[in-house]
Amino acid sequence: MSTELGIGIIGCGNISTTYFDFAPLFRGIKVVACADLDLAAAQARATQYGVEAQSVAALLDNPSVDLIINLTIPGAHFAVAKAALEAGKHVYSEKPFVLSTQEGKELRDLAQSKGLSVGSAPDTYLGGAHQQARAVLDAGDLGTIIAGTAYVMSHGMEHWHPNPDFFFQPGGGPMLDLGPYYLANLINLIGPVKRVAALTSSATPTRTITSEPRAGETIEVNTPTNIHALLEFAQGATVTLSTSWDVWAHRHGHMELYGTEGSLFLPDPNFFSGPVEIAGRDGAIAPVAPWDHPFGVPNQEHKAGKLANYRSAGLADMALALLEGREARCSIDRAPHGIDIMSAILRSGEEGGFVELSTTCTRPEPLDPDAARALLRRVA
Repeated sequence: MSTELGIGIIGCGNISTTYFDFAPLFRGIKVVACADLDLAAAQARATQYGVEAQSVAALLDNPSVDLIINLTIPGAHFAVAKAALEAGKHVYSEKPFVLSTQEGKELRDLAQSKGLSVGSAPDTYLGGAHQQARAVLDAGDLGTIIAGTAYVMSHGMEHWHPNPDFFFQPGGGPMLDLGPYYLANLINLIGPVKRVAALTSSATPTRTITSEPRAGETIEVNTPTNIHALLEFAQGATVTLSTSWDVWAHRHGHMELYGTEGSLFLPDPNFFSGPVEIAGRDGAIAPVAPWDHPFGVPNQEHKAGKLANYRSAGLADMALALLEGREARCSIDRAPHGIDIMSAILRSGEEGGFVELSTTCTRPEPLDPDAARALLRRVA
């Protein structure tokens, strides 16, 4: 029996380097080829990382490729994933998985009909900090979660991304781009969402790029950039989720959960690590004692200092789930629910009023330190 799946990457833009860099940390996967509509981009990545560059069609026909990583722009995720499934390949997609609940259901049904699996980022909720928070909740230390807040707000992508246009078109915006990290973690922590309501807007009809090489160009804004939502979870909790690219500065915490016995304070779900703090009924906030989780070990320099980055963890878990005959954590059952939540939020912003969710899911299995180590080729 094979102990490793051959991985083909479709889409060789900025995010591809993350998968090329970190996939080698994990068991069960080996990147063997890459493709892009721009063959020069694929050839550049292939040369950089020592893999084969192919056309998209050739990669889909490559017998050494078992699983496709779909790193195309969000608007192309569905078509590329569908083509991969029709070619007999498993699929793992960058977020957002697709742009509608119907697309998600269609991919799920197609995968099931062919005996294939589909998974999707984000996998940052598998990080040491967020899994420690999960362990605190599962132990009952906060009692019943009744409320929470989550904020991801800045002034957008045109200040750093070389080609930020798609972020401001349908399929982009802060909810679909950054919301998946927060929603995946909330599903991990407290389960599925029942209904949502939201207010949405955009501060300006255009944006001016200030990053190179296109500094000075103006791009149109055709999707909401300021979104404030209220989520009612199936277990009864109500959580405020605010995502905005119209904010220059703020002092909100990334994520806080409030229970009948205390409060929990979490770091940015866009990253794997960070401080987790807790308060009991006395209101005194203190750090949660650190634990020895390998996906909490800092391994990459960022502006804010050294942080933990273990992207590809969800991909590796999916590959090993296929090899071991178990359910993947970043599974096809959870990704469509995240899309359903975000689509309902945007719909509520357009129509007003609450929107009931048409999907549900289970919480993923926790990833404790031993389970995380089992995904690694070598312990970090």
